[in-house]
Amino acid sequence: MQCSELELIEDFYDAGECTRLLHYFLKQHAWPDNRYEYGGRRFVLPRLQTWHADAGIRYNYSNNLLVTRPWNVVLSRLRADVETKLKQAFNAVLVNCYRNGEDHVSWHADNEPELGESPCIASLSLGATRVFSCRHNRTLNTERILLAAGSLLVMRPGFQRDWQHSVPTEHGILNPRINLTFRKVIEPAVVANSLNWEA
Repeated sequence: MQCSELELIEDFYDAGECTRLLHYFLKQHAWPDNRYEYGGRRFVLPRLQTWHADAGIRYNYSNNLLVTRPWNVVLSRLRADVETKLKQAFNAVLVNCYRNGEDHVSWHADNEPELGESPCIASLSLGATRVFSCRHNRTLNTERILLAAGSLLVMRPGFQRDWQHSVPTEHGILNPRINLTFRKVIEPAVVANSLNWEA
């Protein structure tokens, strides 16, 4: 990879564990409807999502469309495994279900104030292999990384500042992909104090 702010850890989970986890998320995880109404406008999110966080954590992702859910046993175990590997603490996770290659996420950066100036985000993939595209904000250089089942992509501090990323549509993919992005959300009081200091 050309981007030094990305680290790809392949085979973070073996094939057997990936199969078990994929079955859990597809058969037992409660996915909400992906049709939303915000500001009088109705739209359909091109994937399914749930948001889980520690008690008291607030986050303005997607204009608060997602209801915050508690951690369950499976998600807590995955968080513990990722934290042990990276020696990094996380207090929230966004769980995505790309039902097939038509589901996607457009160009964006995870740069909300609640994540701080230099967030570290860990992205775990299960199921179908999908392309992860990233584009440098200044040079517009692009890079494509294949994220296979069991891989853990670490977006190091600085990546969200300098790059945007997406999971583009891939019409030939028929199988689902589950993706979990572990994050550290800053307490609201800390964010407020930071904004006041900058002012």
